[in-house]
Amino acid sequence: MATVTFVDETTSGVRGGSRWLDIAEERLSAGELIRRRVFQEVAEFNARTEHEVFQGLVQPEDTERVLNGYALRESRRIDPETQTELALRAFAGNGFLVLVGDRQITALDEEIDLALGTEVTFLKLVPLVGG
Repeated sequence: MATVTFVDETTSGVRGGSRWLDIAEERLSAGELIRRRVFQEVAEFNARTEHEVFQGLVQPEDTERVLNGYALRESRRIDPETQTELALRAFAGNGFLVLVGDRQITALDEEIDLALGTEVTFLKLVPLVGG
């Protein structure tokens, strides 16, 4: 079993907090890795008693971007399937890049070797102002 570390980073070099996920398989597709990451962060959010700010890979529907995540307009649980679909569409639309070590993952069906201590960076692309 490998422990994979997920790190969020922006193109300006700001690194967010790390998350860890134990994965039994030695190889996973990029799409499955994204799905598991999203399911974990949604489960952690839904387990909390107060649902105010979601800190996840992609912005849930009906939320507003705030300093430390996405503020929900009203307290509610987030659906992991819907959030996964948003994340997969964001990856396909270059909303973020996935880097494993120094290698960029370019397709959802691309296989990733998960050695002990693998770090996966999700590089969130920030739109240019006026561009």
